[in-house]
Amino acid sequence: MAQYEAVIGLEVHVQLNTATKLFCRCRNHFGDPPNTNVCPVCLGLPGALPVVNQAAVAHAVKTGLLLNCTIAAFSKFDRKHYFYPDLPKAYQISQYDLPVCRAGWLEILLNEQPRRIGITRVHMEEDAGKLMHDEGGGGSVVDLNRTGTPLLEIVSEPELHSPDAAYAYLTTLKQLISYLGVSDCNMEEGSLRCDANVSVRPVGVTTLGTKVEIKNMNSFKGVHKALSYEIERQTKAVSAGQAIVQETRLFDTVQEKTVSMRSKEEAHDYRYFPDPDLAPMTFSAAQVEAVRATLPELPRARKERFAAQFALSDYDATLLTSERAMAEYFEATVQAGASGKAAANWIANNLLTALNAAHLTLAQCRITPAQLADMIALVESNAISSTNAKNDVFPVMFATGASPQAIVDEKGLRQVSDTTQIDAWVRAALEQNPAVMAALTSGKAKAAGTLVGAVMRLSQGKANPALVNARIAELTRAYLPPPPEPA
Repeated sequence: MAQYEAVIGLEVHVQLNTATKLFCRCRNHFGDPPNTNVCPVCLGLPGALPVVNQAAVAHAVKTGLLLNCTIAAFSKFDRKHYFYPDLPKAYQISQYDLPVCRAGWLEILLNEQPRRIGITRVHMEEDAGKLMHDEGGGGSVVDLNRTGTPLLEIVSEPELHSPDAAYAYLTTLKQLISYLGVSDCNMEEGSLRCDANVSVRPVGVTTLGTKVEIKNMNSFKGVHKALSYEIERQTKAVSAGQAIVQETRLFDTVQEKTVSMRSKEEAHDYRYFPDPDLAPMTFSAAQVEAVRATLPELPRARKERFAAQFALSDYDATLLTSERAMAEYFEATVQAGASGKAAANWIANNLLTALNAAHLTLAQCRITPAQLADMIALVESNAISSTNAKNDVFPVMFATGASPQAIVDEKGLRQVSDTTQIDAWVRAALEQNPAVMAALTSGKAKAAGTLVGAVMRLSQGKANPALVNARIAELTRAYLPPPPEPA
């Protein structure tokens, strides 16, 4: 029986986080009341003329450089014609044959091995509106707030051959786009959407099979499930001698299967032609290099630097660079005076745990990097114990944003390191525990260890634990019988 391999190409739409839409001054913001962010331009009213958003163009060039693309010296906008209720102009302003960016690549890790996946093109286009349907059959309504918002479509080469590879590509792409700051990549709000083209062919054959486009995948796990189902469906069909129909299919998230939607359109069906209302764009080498200079340090380079500069484990360095905001928070904590290892431990083991439990993002965290560094300094200077820091100080900081010094003073948590006071507590603990005294005088030195808890109770947890252990060892040595005389 012939063995088959999948061939997958991905089309990722990224909504850019500009203040206004792509061709007008309407607010570009998710969640506003329906049809409030609209104007004659994005409504397609007669006589309204578009003007390109320069910030969106800069985002496009920056993304192309991130993906190792060639930036076009000459690029233009085209009209893509189709009729749908959420497209008021009856055409979408997009790019066809002269996109801003082309011929790049993205490196992913698959089974711990690096692989380069080709990027065919990155082009700009405006988004359509949003249709909402009454499940009871009462009709449909349209919200045109999203109409005209700036999108980048990132098209990969058909060089992915498994759902795992597609998942790795998408997670890597999302991380890099987020690092750039050109989009929040929030899939729940539609800031990042993905369509997949998938076909199967016998192993060893280089020609492509008939492709099927899959839509309605609203998570990376959904993409993985949809591709797994579709690859299995096509493999069974081809093995049985059936022809694959070129079509668009939807992923049914309830049944976790793809279902036929419509026959697949070709480029000529859209009747592309240059938009006469928008002048072509030109990019000089100097302009491109100026944008390149604004690129941030990317995750892999930052991870390697963190590991070397702060002596972090591979796990900690990977975790701390998984998001740009987290990497910047960590570095700000170190710059405020914390050691790299201590900052990494507190962020990984305490801060992220608390954020996840509270369903908050790092941007919503009340603890500033400077405050976290101050709390670490209090622990390392023995002003407070690590136990007090974790159980009494950090939770209040997280809930209120109060400074650690204020919390320590208010709760009276400052650690006592005065040996005279600690000696007094040790002697009091001995008096309260005659059994320990008896054990010591009979030569059982380990019995002194039971005094630690008593001293901490007497000090209400304020005694420096390290000094407590040292002073117990010193003061109880006098109660031990002398060593036997040598024979």
